[in-house]
Amino acid sequence: MILGIICIMAVFPIILLVIASITDENELILHGYTLFPAKFSLDAYAYMKNQFATIGRSYLVTLGTTVAGTALSVVLTTSIAYPMSRKNYKYRNVLAFFVYFTMLFNGGIVPQYIMWTTIFHIKNTYAALIFPNLLMQAFNVMLVRNYYNNSIPESLYEAAQLDGASELQIFSKVGLPLSVPVVATISLFTGLAYWNSWTNALYYVTDPKYFGIQNLLMRIMKNIEYLRTGASELAAEGQAVSLPGNSIRMALAFIGILPILLLYPLVQKYFIKGVVVGAVKG
Repeated sequence: MILGIICIMAVFPIILLVIASITDENELILHGYTLFPAKFSLDAYAYMKNQFATIGRSYLVTLGTTVAGTALSVVLTTSIAYPMSRKNYKYRNVLAFFVYFTMLFNGGIVPQYIMWTTIFHIKNTYAALIFPNLLMQAFNVMLVRNYYNNSIPESLYEAAQLDGASELQIFSKVGLPLSVPVVATISLFTGLAYWNSWTNALYYVTDPKYFGIQNLLMRIMKNIEYLRTGASELAAEGQAVSLPGNSIRMALAFIGILPILLLYPLVQKYFIKGVVVGAVKG
């Protein structure tokens, strides 16, 4: 009973979002959001159909940066977490300190912007959407390290060493294959961060061809607000003009979260195990 109520509470906002996106604009203005609107309309999706080429390109940008950034992040995160989990690595505590330090302190936005633009010259490149802020999170490193400590017996490492395996072979053939749950977990965390990211493009991108879906949606909303301002002026002159601003906002939000809704059920079983085991202090 309680679990059913919680499920309904989780799904209800998404259902309301979808219904609002196909509700007539005037209906939304007069009566607000409801599950049973008096009048439906597909004007929001008709408007977005006219923006299909632009939206499709932004989807590809976001999809590409999400896949590339997540893959690279997983490689770096698991690679640095592995030596931190090995008790025979004498610098493991030093390495852990540097990782943990970044969870507490950072240089701030301005030094970060200067570094990426003047030293690495990533402005208006795809690298600007991948490297700053999101590439490797200290929390994910700690999560993977704890998983290695708690879930992979040291005897497996020792057996691999007796068989003549190098550290790289032990990591790739013992560590990674046994850490699928936590790898799926950090992949989900990182993928969500990349998919929802808009600050990197805001700071480092001015060329619209590098805009991801989130930045494009923000730009479309600003354009709609501008057009609605002009429409208000025309209406004052006696010319009726209607733009589905609220329903477009809901339609854009639904399109933005749709891939995540489809992906999450596929990794949920790994997500639960990875978080529970990786969160335990090792």
